[in-house]
Amino acid sequence: MLDRYMNFFFSFGFGVILMWLTESSEAHVNYTAKPRVVLPPNYVKEIRPPSKKGSPVIVDFSIFVVDINSINVEDMDFRVDMFIHQRWLESRLEISDDIFEEGDDYVTLLPEFFDNLWQPDPYFLNSKIAGLGSPYIEQTSLIRHKTEKEKKNFHLKKTLKIATLTHKFTSVTLYKNKTVRYAARMHAIIACQMEFQLYPMDIQVCPIYIESFSSNNQKVKLRWSDSGVTLNPELKLLQYNLGQPLELEESDGYMPEKVGNFSRLTVYFRFERQIGHHLIQTFAPSSLVVMLSWFSFWLGLDAIPGRVTLLVTCMLTLVTMFTGLRADIPPVAYVKALDLWMAGCMVSVFAALAEFVVVKVLDVQYQYQVNKVPKTLPMRLSNMEKGQCATVASWEGGAVRSRKATQTPTTPGQTSLQGNGGPPKPARRQSLLSVAWTDDTTGVEKIMWREIDKVSRAVFPILFFVFVLLYWPILLMKSS
Repeated sequence: MLDRYMNFFFSFGFGVILMWLTESSEAHVNYTAKPRVVLPPNYVKEIRPPSKKGSPVIVDFSIFVVDINSINVEDMDFRVDMFIHQRWLESRLEISDDIFEEGDDYVTLLPEFFDNLWQPDPYFLNSKIAGLGSPYIEQTSLIRHKTEKEKKNFHLKKTLKIATLTHKFTSVTLYKNKTVRYAARMHAIIACQMEFQLYPMDIQVCPIYIESFSSNNQKVKLRWSDSGVTLNPELKLLQYNLGQPLELEESDGYMPEKVGNFSRLTVYFRFERQIGHHLIQTFAPSSLVVMLSWFSFWLGLDAIPGRVTLLVTCMLTLVTMFTGLRADIPPVAYVKALDLWMAGCMVSVFAALAEFVVVKVLDVQYQYQVNKVPKTLPMRLSNMEKGQCATVASWEGGAVRSRKATQTPTTPGQTSLQGNGGPPKPARRQSLLSVAWTDDTTGVEKIMWREIDKVSRAVFPILFFVFVLLYWPILLMKSS
């Protein structure tokens, strides 16, 4: 009885093991036999498909741009996520109708099949980082529980596992006419030589160069397909407008490091910076600060603390504002459009501060001369008016001296004295260097510093508006 049960379990176990080995063998045979379905026995993947003598293999290339992000002006690069499609004719394939489903003229095979085919080797010439697959998978597995050791190790293992499956984001499609179509999801960080002379109305033209790495233009020729480069209709950029249509170019570039001419495809992305953000955050506030500095011209010199505080606050506000803005772009050696605006605003406020210093100095001189006017004794100059007096006593600050008096032609109501026959000296209040004078028409005394303040109320706004009228048309003209 015991022998019967032992024979039964032995037979059952042997059958299970035999069945498992059979399934594994069949699975192994199916996995390795699939490429041989369409590849002839003498197929060599290192040799390019045959073509007419002297003609290269034509590889049609197309790109579907999913997203463009991280336009980094400091590192001068941008990141693009895309689907790439390559299509070429492989005449050496032996395709049977049995592998196609009914009504289809193509079949999609596993990505491993691509490793057994001849394949072109295009690459991004100006890329810093490029890779297959989604760039976000590795980031999603480490979003929580980083402080717990076990869970952290679990997520790290998961990240490493997912990172090794990037080939799952490719596909190979065979058509009945022996055309091979290879598709892959890729992400790349593309270097771009940016220029900031017109910042913040700059336009950055960033090309992507696609070139064959090892096969020169006599063996492989890249060309854009009919679809070319297509943009995701939902693609939006935060600070830029993407100019359309995109400019495509096909050329042959000489590579001295590879000693030969290689087929090259180029697509130009045109990033036009949106000015709305800078109008709200930069130009409008700085203009208001400059206008605020003009209020100091209406403050008299009796409000010195308020006038100085207003001008210094305006200057410090502009310095702080523009210092924060310059942190957004790299420190370039040339002058940018924003630097010119910054200089115009700061010069306007600084000129208002300098004007205050000038009027204050003039006021001090005026007060000094007013307090220094000597008090002379009243004298009757009837003899002098008749020209009969040879000398006249003159007191200046207590000092007495004698000088000859002569009568010179003067305006009505004025008498001028000159000594020793010298040239006549203008009166103190009528000198060009005087800080006060009397208006001939109204007879009202006018003080120099007050007149400067009145003129500044009109001159400063006019000069700033002239600067604005010259700045914006020239900037718009250059940016267009």
